[in-house]
This record gives sequence, C-alpha cells and structure tokens, in this order.
Amino acid sequence: QVQLVESGGGLVQAGESLRLSCAASGRTFSDFTMGWFRQAPGKEREFVAVISWGGGRTKYADSVKGRFTVSRDNAKNTVYLQMNSLKPEDTAVYSCAADRARGSLNTAVRDYVYWGQGTQVTVSS
Repeated sequence: QVQLVESGGGLVQAGESLRLSCAASGRTFSDFTMGWFRQAPGKEREFVAVISWGGGRTKYADSVKGRFTVSRDNAKNTVYLQMNSLKPEDTAVYSCAADRARGSLNTAVRDYVYWGQGTQVTVSS
C-alpha cells in the first residue's frame, strides 16, 4: 500500500508558476514509476507527466511540454511538478499516482494503482 498526498496548488494568474509536491509513504517509493494527471470540470482525467523510478526518464503531454517539469527525490519520497507559464486551460485538480511497472512510462489512468486526493490549480486570465 502507498499513500500519496499532494500539495502546492492554488490560484495564480496566467503566466505565473506553481510547484506541486506529492509525498509518498508506505512501500518503497523507488519501486514505483510516478505520474501526474489532471481533471478539469466536466472532463475526463488526463495524463500530464510521468517519471521513471530512478528519475532518468520522463514523458509529457503535448499540452504541457516545454512548460512543465517533473522530478523526484527518492530520499524524500517526493515527486514534484514544476509548472511554468501557466494558462487558464491548465485549471484542474492535479493528482499524483504510482505505477508498479518500473520499466514503463505509462500514460493511461488504468495503469496506475495508487492515487492521491488531488490539489486544485486555478489559473485566471
């Protein structure tokens, strides 16, 4: 079992930045590939970014590529999402998730077994 708790969300203006954190507890954090997803009102949850267990490989949704950066600190059991140049369309609840497939950079919701509760990010125009 892994418990995930996100923090760092808030209300910002377009063009500003936020850094989200996701703290893990329970099983060995480095056993998991970690992903970030988001869900806007009335829309399905969508993939944002993923990072391999060691942090050496990442993948991003086209909509955030070049603006968002995912990283992790296994010593602190934490994964981060640095979000720059935020746009109103980035407004959503952001959740981190853990995937037991260490060798893959999965982007599908169904591949992730543990989820946090999410943190709200609101970007005003």
